[in-house]
Amino acid sequence: MTIRRLTQEDLDDCTRLAKDRGWPPERHKWSLLLEVGEAYGIDAPDGDGLASTNILTCYGDDHAVISMVLTASRYARQGLARRLMEHVMERAGGRTVSLFATDNGRPLYEQMGFRVVGGVVKHTGVFAGEPSGRTRPATEADLDEIVKLDAELFGTDRSALLRRMFDFGERVRVADGGFGHCWRNDDNTVIGPVVARDEETARALIGDLALDVGGEVRMDLDGAMDGLVAWAVAHGMGNPWGTARMVYGGDLPGERACQFLPFMQALG
Repeated sequence: MTIRRLTQEDLDDCTRLAKDRGWPPERHKWSLLLEVGEAYGIDAPDGDGLASTNILTCYGDDHAVISMVLTASRYARQGLARRLMEHVMERAGGRTVSLFATDNGRPLYEQMGFRVVGGVVKHTGVFAGEPSGRTRPATEADLDEIVKLDAELFGTDRSALLRRMFDFGERVRVADGGFGHCWRNDDNTVIGPVVARDEETARALIGDLALDVGGEVRMDLDGAMDGLVAWAVAHGMGNPWGTARMVYGGDLPGERACQFLPFMQALG
């Protein structure tokens, strides 16, 4: 079975594959990933859609993220996920590679040399709080400063992705020393990324974005940030569900303590 590059024309088959594995379709998310990443797939031998997928998103010359590692249930345990992993690892070209792993995927990644460096815990709910008075809605005129701050704190170049926020997302907010974004997924609004010089600024950005939404939001909180997790829970965020953050190669770039929420788990 041949590995080929996927395009927006494969979007329907990608969402079908997700639903086959019990994942939500997340069409908006898939569309962005197909645009900003290198998406690869293997066509189903029976001619019915895709047998397996994998997406590699590169940031600069030193970091890449792997996501959407999916295999159709009828082709499980035939080595397709490993073939695609080997392919995208080669495409990563020596970059440090990271991903978020479920319990099902983790054994394969460990076999390939990935190590656990932490994790995130998804929380969902309707945020209860008051506006901080410290943030404001951003405009595209703020993008250069956002990109500059992110390059410093995230530690590598994801400017092409950040410049998509106003088209892809629902809101972008800025504060002195930070920025945040939220985007609409199938059944809630995901807050991320949130990058800030300190946790107080991050809380202001997260809270104000959640209040802008006014409905159910999702936050993928770093499990090691105990204070932020406790604050989110106290403001109505529940239903925790965790995944492991895994890395192959060197260390993750940037100031990890300043990276409060990922853009999405699929993008780091």
